[in-house]
Amino acid sequence: MEQKTLVLGVIGSDVHAVGNRILDYALTQAGFKVINIGVLSTQEEFIHAAIETKADAILVSSLYGHGEMDCRGLREKCQETGIGKILMYVGGNLVCGKQDFESVKERFTAMGFDRVYPPGTMPETPIADLREDLGITED
Repeated sequence: MEQKTLVLGVIGSDVHAVGNRILDYALTQAGFKVINIGVLSTQEEFIHAAIETKADAILVSSLYGHGEMDCRGLREKCQETGIGKILMYVGGNLVCGKQDFESVKERFTAMGFDRVYPPGTMPETPIADLREDLGITED
């Protein structure tokens, strides 16, 4: 089976590294090649890493509540650089305050994200979704 490449990072002015490290470990253990661009990452850094590594997906996390602002326009920038169809996941504490997750999910889906995860999502969930979305079958 060909190993799928994922770009993983924490977007914007967010410095929450623990979840990023946990995801990196879990995704690597699940057989993915993880390009972890770390914290305080810009949209351009996600896109540059995805182009450079011919990534299959971009995984964005945000915990400080400004994910909506930080993620707006990412799909359009991907389209402008020729990777418009890349799989994009986002998860974490994406908005400020207590908001209904379904409305948050709708807003991020409208921004072009393929999957949107609430705070506290365990790594097994996006791993299963990645396998499904990337057509990975167990050998």
